[in-house]
Amino acid sequence: MSLIDRRSAGVLLHITSLPSPYGIGDLGPEAYAFADKLGSTGATLWQILPLGPTGYGNSPYNQRSAFAGNELLISPDLLYHQGLLEKSDLEHPDFPSGKVDFESVIAWKIPLLHKAADRALSDRPLRRRINSYREKEGFWLEDYAEFMVLYSKYNDARWHTVWDKAEGRREDSAMRKLQKEHKAEIDRWVTLQYLFSEEMSRLHAYTGSLGIKLIGDIPIFAGADSADTWSHPELFKTDGTGAFSAQAGVPPDNFSATGQLWGNPVYDWPVHEETDFEWWTNRIRHSLESVDIIRIDHFRGFSKYFEIKAGARTAEKGRWRPSPGKKFFQHLRAELGDLPIVAEDLGYITPDVERLRTSNRFPGMKIAQDGFYRDAHGDFNTYDKFLPHNYEKDFIAYTGTHDNHTVRGWYALKSPEDRHMIREYLSSDDDYIVWALIKSLMLSHAAMVIIPLQDIIGLDDSARMNIPSTCNSVNWTWRLEPGTLTEGMLSHFAFLMRISGRNGMTYDEKMRRSKT
Repeated sequence: MSLIDRRSAGVLLHITSLPSPYGIGDLGPEAYAFADKLGSTGATLWQILPLGPTGYGNSPYNQRSAFAGNELLISPDLLYHQGLLEKSDLEHPDFPSGKVDFESVIAWKIPLLHKAADRALSDRPLRRRINSYREKEGFWLEDYAEFMVLYSKYNDARWHTVWDKAEGRREDSAMRKLQKEHKAEIDRWVTLQYLFSEEMSRLHAYTGSLGIKLIGDIPIFAGADSADTWSHPELFKTDGTGAFSAQAGVPPDNFSATGQLWGNPVYDWPVHEETDFEWWTNRIRHSLESVDIIRIDHFRGFSKYFEIKAGARTAEKGRWRPSPGKKFFQHLRAELGDLPIVAEDLGYITPDVERLRTSNRFPGMKIAQDGFYRDAHGDFNTYDKFLPHNYEKDFIAYTGTHDNHTVRGWYALKSPEDRHMIREYLSSDDDYIVWALIKSLMLSHAAMVIIPLQDIIGLDDSARMNIPSTCNSVNWTWRLEPGTLTEGMLSHFAFLMRISGRNGMTYDEKMRRSKT
């Protein structure tokens, strides 16, 4: 069944944003409790952000690995119940409840996780399971574990600029020395990935038992400072010295006079084609072991990508280069079967990108906040494609994403005239404006609807997850305060699920039920 064959809806909430006494949301009891609450509304979708380990800035879109899980998401409570931690190990600092203080969480939690990993390795039956996992995930796991040992050695410095050249280039003698002298540390990082995988698999199975599909997220580009670029530099464009020769971004537009310079190395697509897209196929297959649906960030990069010379300080000078998207998705479908993929097709989208999306029957995205504006004559543009009444079936509709204002914050920034326009469109007053926008999405033709949890609660911009193109101590830190998601909010969301026909049944199933 295609993703758009059934009307559905759910919530966007990243794992780090869950409540927890340990300073950061994790895969433990609160994740199961949230799944229960979500399931009680009839919702069948839970979207999360990328699950990989993060680097500087803590952005889940700047990962240290395209395959590894973020060790900070491992639950101390579940480790305790497995016998890998003592009760006294769970004593923790007084972390803030409404945000993640990544620095203090890392300082407390990483040593704790290492202690649990050492205890796991001392348990023979458990060690056998770890070794089986190690063999199964060999195509990426050893590289990641070795990378993390060196990453710690060089205090998070970039491998391609600061590391010893022999280790940065993975010379045989340097790698043999690393594997011999740091075997215990490598084993520890492998074990933590095993523990993450086990916890994620159990949560995935539980959400599945509730009829909830997990929507994961894949950033199209790999991080410059990642285990992927370190272990497979041949998959990226490099110069004669082995340094990255190009970087990704987007050109200048109405939002940025100098464009956006992301800094990620760009793929050497001919090399990927020569290897039958092995790295990408492994990446998609691996992701689908943890989630049911994948949102691909910057989908247009599979049609064309914007390439900027390495060393450039802005994205003003660059060129669009073709990507083998058609051939890639054909190969992926031949290898994996149906592809449960959502295409992030926001921004300026050209016909070739639209053809690639629709030919593969991938749902696109609509952001309601982007639809409410006036044209050059000052008139409300009722034909805008982001207004809920204009949505087509093959889309997933959002009030906003992790990069947007909350609805309450967005509305507060509007002029009095625009707020009047929005109220008229939604037939709402100021107090109900957030729920009115949610209702308009739920009643739209879009097959799928996702609402950030901040909007269900009605929070202002103090609860915003991220401000794009910034790096600060606020981005990615928001957490759900215990008790703020009330039964009344859940009941109202459940009501909207029912009246919009999104509570888990197709039209035919509802007709059959009505006759019995």
